[in-house]
Amino acid sequence: MIPRLETQRLVLRAPRAEDHANSAAMWADPDVARHTVGHPSTPHESWVRLLRNAGLWSVMGFGYWVAELADGAFIGEFGLAAFRRPLVPDHGDAPEAGWVMAPTHHGKGYATEAMQAVLAWADAELAAPFTFCVIAPENAASIRVARALGYGAEVLGSSRGAPALVFTRARP
Repeated sequence: MIPRLETQRLVLRAPRAEDHANSAAMWADPDVARHTVGHPSTPHESWVRLLRNAGLWSVMGFGYWVAELADGAFIGEFGLAAFRRPLVPDHGDAPEAGWVMAPTHHGKGYATEAMQAVLAWADAELAAPFTFCVIAPENAASIRVARALGYGAEVLGSSRGAPALVFTRARP
C-alpha cells in the first residue's frame, strides 16, 4: 500500500489513472523535459511513466507519489526509484530521489516541501544507508532543492551519455 503523506500545503498520494491528463501535460512541456528526459513526452510515454511510478511500490517497496494542493490542484510527481539506468557512478538499487513539477508551480517551495516529506518517510521506513539524486548541471533550481534537502558530495558523472551531477544524502 502506498502511504499518504501530508505537509503544511501538500498532499502526497498514490498515482491514479485519472492523473494521466495532468501528468501528460506536465511531461509534454519543453521546460520540464529539458532537464529530465530530454524531449517532451508523448501521452503514451507519460502513461507508461505513471504505471511505472505506481509499480515501483510493489517491486521495490518505495516509489513515486502525486502531489496536489488541498484543493486537488496537481503539483507534480515526487519520490524514490531504482531505475537501474546506465549511470556513472553506479549506485545499484539505492533509492534515487526525483522530483518534477508542473511549470505553473515552480518557485513556490513545493519541491523542497514535498521531498522533505518523502525523505522523512524513507528515513523512517527504509533500511537504505543513503539516497542519491541525478541532476543536469544546468538545472540550477533542482540543484538548490537538492542542497536544501541535505544532498552533498557532488560528483560529475553521466546519465544517458550526458554530463550529470550525482548527489548523495546519508540516512541520519
